[in-house]
Amino acid sequence: MNIRPITAHEAMLMAREHLAATGWVAPKNESFRHLPPPPAALWLEQAEATPSGNSSGWTLTTLAGGTPTGTTARTLAATDTAQRADLFAGLDLPGDDDAAPFAWAHRALCTAGLRLRVEAGTVQQPTQLELRHQPTGQVEAPLLVLDIAEGAHCVLRELHLAGDTAASGGKVQNLQLHVRLARGASLQHLRVVALHADDRCAHIVHAQIGEDARYVQAFVAGGSRYHLQRSQVLLSGAGSSAHIAGLTCAAGTQFEQQVFMRHAAARTTSHSEALVLASGKAHTVANANTHIAPGSDEADVHQRLAGIPLGGQPRLVLRPHLEIYHDNVQAAHGATWGALPEDALFYARQRGLDASAARSLIIEGMANALLSRCFTDTTTFDILTQGDALQGVLRQVLETSHG
Repeated sequence: MNIRPITAHEAMLMAREHLAATGWVAPKNESFRHLPPPPAALWLEQAEATPSGNSSGWTLTTLAGGTPTGTTARTLAATDTAQRADLFAGLDLPGDDDAAPFAWAHRALCTAGLRLRVEAGTVQQPTQLELRHQPTGQVEAPLLVLDIAEGAHCVLRELHLAGDTAASGGKVQNLQLHVRLARGASLQHLRVVALHADDRCAHIVHAQIGEDARYVQAFVAGGSRYHLQRSQVLLSGAGSSAHIAGLTCAAGTQFEQQVFMRHAAARTTSHSEALVLASGKAHTVANANTHIAPGSDEADVHQRLAGIPLGGQPRLVLRPHLEIYHDNVQAAHGATWGALPEDALFYARQRGLDASAARSLIIEGMANALLSRCFTDTTTFDILTQGDALQGVLRQVLETSHG
């Protein structure tokens, strides 16, 4: 018996119906209890009046400019039944985790996406890519699926830049990013996210790390009316490793970082870091949650969260959390909250700097230290951090530090 394939329109309607049946993020949801997201209607209903069309919004180049080699990039329309099947191929349906409502809302709204596969690059000469995303509508659901082939090595800078003109009422963006590293592959991934103060944004990264593969992600981001950066990492192969670090500046805005590491194999390593700078009436949250499953022999876990108020009366919440179900592991976690160190300020002032310059110098040093802990190779660090995009966000951090 032949079964008629589900059309793209039917798939979108089914996602909406599922979301309506299961409900939005619950008020008592543990992951979001300190900073609840806006209601489902914000991520769905406004788009009907301002459709984004079939443009994916992604532009791919190399870090040196030009067309990449050793990569395959396909822009696919989620509104076309055949292309939608290719776009979502191999991606599991949203489960029952805390952020599943975002994924269902994304399935209901996504109109286009990019599938990118990297098959080249060595440790000494990795493939160097830059991805820029330009918003395509008032409310949008971008999709990126990134596969790093077995033994391939890649350096990627991903940019989300708001531009000079703010949209009336702010833009709404629900991004889903799927990263899959095959055996022995590596990806060093810098994400720069600059938003307007009225924007609402949720970026959710799903990463699966294979045997002896290595994933490093650092993001530099500003706050907005609502801003969520969530990384869900599954260390599924023996010897796999992941390092996620976030540098955030919230000046009278909202921001939440969530990192969920899942150790499901032997000899796995994970690092979760956050440096949150907040001022005014900002509301910021940094969550680090690591789960070590039975059988994860010799797992090695590190969590490091820091929050620094720069002026005003910001609210900072730091939440390290460990779940350990195996004996032979190493785990360390910590969270610190407090003003810039007075001794560092004192010594900086002794060098002839005024108070504002001293604060900027210290914050810049802390930001560079966090990024250099991720990108330990000096050449890689220099390649990823060059350019106006990152420096523009860092300037925002430094300007905010003047309080």
